[in-house]
Amino acid sequence: MSTGSRRSSNGLEPRRKKILMRAWHRGIKEMDLILGHYVDAKIDTMSLSELDDLEQLMDQSDRLLVTWFTNEKPVDTAFDTVVYRNIRAFHQARSFEF
Repeated sequence: MSTGSRRSSNGLEPRRKKILMRAWHRGIKEMDLILGHYVDAKIDTMSLSELDDLEQLMDQSDRLLVTWFTNEKPVDTAFDTVVYRNIRAFHQARSFEF
């Protein structure tokens, strides 16, 4: 598994560039991988509503996000969005162990 973005931000609008950067520079490597790979693959096609949900998710602490993605704690209902579920499904399809 790659440990860094291979996707260029060229051609992305500023908001999407910022999200791409944030996804790969989280502070906890596990969250870099979980969010970074997903954003690399999906940033071009995400709707504005999906970007809103992703940004709200990324505003949470890495430690909290790790507990949600590893099923240590159930995800808060406010963050159990299509985007959260898509991130989980994306990694499950890639055989990424949470």
